[in-house]
Amino acid sequence: MKITTVRRISQTFFLLLFFWFCFVMTLGERWHQLRGWPVNWFLQLDPLAALGTLVTTGTLFRGMVWAVVTIALTALLGRFFCGWLCPFGTLHQLIGYLAHRKEKTLARAAVNQPHRAQRIKYYILIAMLAGAALHLLPFADSASLQTGLLDPIPLLYRSVNLILLPFADGAGLPVSPLPRFYEGAFLIGAIFLTALFANLWIPRFYCRFVCPLGALFGLISRYSLFRMGQRESAKCTQCHMCEKNCEGACAPGDTIRIHECVLCMNCLHTCRQARMTYSTALSAQGEILSPDLSRRGFLISAAAAGAAIPSMRLSGALAANWNPNLIRPPGALAEADFLSRCIKCGQCMRICPTNIIHPAGLFEAGWEGIWTPILNYRIGTSGCQKNCIACGNICPTAAIRPITIEERLGTGAFAEQGPLKTGMAFVDRGRCLPWAMNLPCIVCQENCPVSPKAIVTDTVYALLHEMEIIEADGNTLELKGKLEPGQAATGDYFCTIRGRGIGKEGESEGETGNGQHGAEEEGGGRIRITANTESRLTLERKWDSSPSPRETAQIRIRLQRPVIAVDRCIGCGICEHECPVRGLRAVRVTAENESRNEEHLLLL
Repeated sequence: MKITTVRRISQTFFLLLFFWFCFVMTLGERWHQLRGWPVNWFLQLDPLAALGTLVTTGTLFRGMVWAVVTIALTALLGRFFCGWLCPFGTLHQLIGYLAHRKEKTLARAAVNQPHRAQRIKYYILIAMLAGAALHLLPFADSASLQTGLLDPIPLLYRSVNLILLPFADGAGLPVSPLPRFYEGAFLIGAIFLTALFANLWIPRFYCRFVCPLGALFGLISRYSLFRMGQRESAKCTQCHMCEKNCEGACAPGDTIRIHECVLCMNCLHTCRQARMTYSTALSAQGEILSPDLSRRGFLISAAAAGAAIPSMRLSGALAANWNPNLIRPPGALAEADFLSRCIKCGQCMRICPTNIIHPAGLFEAGWEGIWTPILNYRIGTSGCQKNCIACGNICPTAAIRPITIEERLGTGAFAEQGPLKTGMAFVDRGRCLPWAMNLPCIVCQENCPVSPKAIVTDTVYALLHEMEIIEADGNTLELKGKLEPGQAATGDYFCTIRGRGIGKEGESEGETGNGQHGAEEEGGGRIRITANTESRLTLERKWDSSPSPRETAQIRIRLQRPVIAVDRCIGCGICEHECPVRGLRAVRVTAENESRNEEHLLLL
């Protein structure tokens, strides 16, 4: 079997495996759902993700030990990951092959020649690692991890999780129980498609010019024991067949650039003189082991990162000017620590069963926090379920730390510290139906999952109409005026008689805490209306003292106005999701009172 055939089999297997891991990342107990599948394995093999978190935090997360294996094999074999395993590289190679397969040999060889712009990816790598290491300088306070923006593995995870799989949901494939939506997905999809379609111009465009992970592999591969090269015994005829299908643009027919070779093995297969070899011997035509980086370029890249991170923080977003609408998932680290670990892979967004974790945009998190996870309670099927800890247990870098149900709920050993809080709900009385419009609604209070309820009600009986009584007969009243038939028959409308000591404007029973009306309802002064016509009221019972004609009947509506109990609210957002005010919700959650930052607490 040809070595290129073996390579294609390997690429196909790992590409399908990658898509399978994305597909099964749905909570459930079926064999095609999340039941122990190592869905983070490709991220754990990624040395750039491991190196970035190591530089920013000084620790290597346990799952990232796999990256040491990748580094060791690269030092032994060369850039095998790029040519044999990387699923993003496989997509680039496939599209580049389909786009250029009919071109003539010289034309294809010309497009595969080394280009000075291939140095760009090394400068990108330098800038990202310099930004991650900025906190080591005495004037810097914290690190910022931005490798996930262009690292191909997080980029592909993010694109598949937030673009391709939602498309599959919309097409009716059994990926998720319900179609999923992600705010800001257009930009993620645009970058993903641009990277793929650039292969129509130059094969493996992203790998050659942009990929920081490929740059890291290029630096490591200079020490590789095995490498591509030319035999001394054979004479090259300059047929350019070796360059016709060269995926790395590493000039195999000339002085080979070891750091650019992705071990596609195409030159080994197409050379007519069998001049190419993969061995421990040096290439007969000589080798270039490292990229031609200038000192000026190195310093500019490092300085650009050194200036960019502090500039991003001049807004004070990590200090007093923090954004209260930036709500992180439960278990997220404090913001500065969170930004030093998050690689923007989108795993937490994909695993969230209620589809409320979304990629942050510029307005929510700024340039530094773009595509990091935030909670959006308007999108999805509910709020943040209090018994769910999926996001923390799937995060590959512990930016969202793994927590237990006990810690989430504040039970057992965590009873003293209480439940984890992602924020707090606030009632906008200018938009709330009972507060602003005298319309009965207790949806938020009914759906509050906290026990005892974090939303209590202050019950009042608001005056709607005053009408003169024409005749009173038992439990019916004939009135002078017009009502909408059936309007007062919902069970929330009551009748009082003016001047009988009960029924002042906005009469209140006070806070009951359980949404129940007070005992006075059963007294003689306020009776529930069960039916009405244009001029007749039917009451639940007779009056203790029947009203006389020309007395004034007052029609009141019982309103259970929601009030937030600060010490109970955990910021789950179910109230905001279920609020019937469809535009700007009447009850909204912000990051105030979140557990991860003591400076955001409302109560001492």
